[in-house]
Amino acid sequence: MWSAGARGEKTQGSAQMPKGIKKQELPVKICAHCAKPFTWRKKWARDWNSVKYCSERCRRGNAG
Repeated sequence: MWSAGARGEKTQGSAQMPKGIKKQELPVKICAHCAKPFTWRKKWARDWNSVKYCSERCRRGNAG
């Protein structure tokens, strides 16, 4: 499924971010372990919808 990006580029799905987006406009989620906000990272582009934790440490449950 292809859709037009913010600047007219074709992007696949909603997980990929268009080029030229400002850092302040990146999607934000709340970490399921530490409850702190974290922003979208390029390495999470393929599975942003399933990302729940801000770090590997929180994912393991060792934060704090």
